[in-house]
Amino acid sequence: MEGRFATDVLPALARYTSIECLSPAFDASWAERGEILRAGHLLRDWARSRPVPGLTAELLRHGERTPVLLVEVPATDPRRGTSTTLLYGHFDKQPPLGRWRDGLSPYSAVLEGDRLYGRGTADDGYSTFAALTAVEALEHAGGAHGRVVLLVEASEESGSPDLSAYLDLLSPRIADPSLVVCLDSSCPTYDRLWVTTSLRGNLVCELRVDVLDSGVHSGIAGGLVPSSFRVLRALLDRVEDPRTGEILVPELRSEVPERRRSEIASLASALGEGALGGFPTVDGLVLDGTGTTDRLGRVTWGPSLAVTGAEGIPSLPDAGNVLRPYTSVKLSIRLPPRTDPEEARRALHRTLTSDPPSGARVRVTWDAPAAGWDAPDNPSWLASALDEASLAGYGAPSGAAGLGGSIPFVSALGSRYPGTSVVVTGVLGPGSNAHGPDESLHVPAATSLTVAVAHLLALAP
Repeated sequence: MEGRFATDVLPALARYTSIECLSPAFDASWAERGEILRAGHLLRDWARSRPVPGLTAELLRHGERTPVLLVEVPATDPRRGTSTTLLYGHFDKQPPLGRWRDGLSPYSAVLEGDRLYGRGTADDGYSTFAALTAVEALEHAGGAHGRVVLLVEASEESGSPDLSAYLDLLSPRIADPSLVVCLDSSCPTYDRLWVTTSLRGNLVCELRVDVLDSGVHSGIAGGLVPSSFRVLRALLDRVEDPRTGEILVPELRSEVPERRRSEIASLASALGEGALGGFPTVDGLVLDGTGTTDRLGRVTWGPSLAVTGAEGIPSLPDAGNVLRPYTSVKLSIRLPPRTDPEEARRALHRTLTSDPPSGARVRVTWDAPAAGWDAPDNPSWLASALDEASLAGYGAPSGAAGLGGSIPFVSALGSRYPGTSVVVTGVLGPGSNAHGPDESLHVPAATSLTVAVAHLLALAP
């Protein structure tokens, strides 16, 4: 498998890395620029080049939506001719987000030791290559599998606004899968197959506070005209305790199920602080929470708020003595897996807009909410198959852990196919730095995961 990755996967993945296929939320002109289509064509052509009998690959475009790659592979086991395993990934990217270290660039793949650096290498460009290499390796080894469908979307980093329409359109071709394998998740370590057991939901909005029609001299207006930044701070303090980070809106919180409490405690006991993944914190920074178990619970089952962008605030060299007319921020609110995102959105909207301080003008513009997900218990065949696949790929039994991020596809598929077994896994482990600068793919982990996926295909009913 290592040889196949080196000769077939890494060169193609490097070409993909060079494409600036930003997700639509970060590139309003994505259709005109054509980078998403260029990446889709690269993946489609690579898929068509694989020596897998009967494989078909199409890049589909539904109206003005972002495209999806659909690959279909016929069953090689006649007894499983009507059984389908659905594999999932995405090929849109986050923006570079800041300066990358010397020698690295977001759109130029660099292989250093075990890591391939570049935007989208691990999140989630590798997924197409790993999925089809798993099929190819299984068939080359003489193994049999049921029907395989690979769906790779191009709007996941924008909250998958186009996914539902494609699931409707392609439902007859996807059929009713017996197993879904999502290749867009994280892993606390690289030594085993880690299965994600829960995902948080996500609310994204722009919060804007206006106090003036135009800026005025701060020496004339300061102390009289309320600062838009102060009003904004007061609104955020309604949502989050500024001292502790505790979320104060009841509709954004929920209880952690007992089985997840036990899972979190076991993971904390086994991995210690390593279970938290590690962060490039400044010296002396104290993390929220008390101890590893509590912190794991906060990051997987607790709500949180992050300010991810701002407008109306000049850069430091351009900042004059002006009381600014407005402040606008982008908020990302993570929701516990079982929280109703629509109910949470309505409650948060009321909290932010009711009785605005000083009568300031407050506007909130929402993206589509993303629901969280709490995995059902695995059937017995899948529990043993996961261990077998992990032993084959990594030499260790599988592990289970919750993830603090969101994957809209998983909750959408769970509601559409409630009886389907779902495996959520991936390679976003320590040092991968997805969404941040210096993103990298741990190549041995991707290779091991590919082996594990091949075994899951062989074991799927």
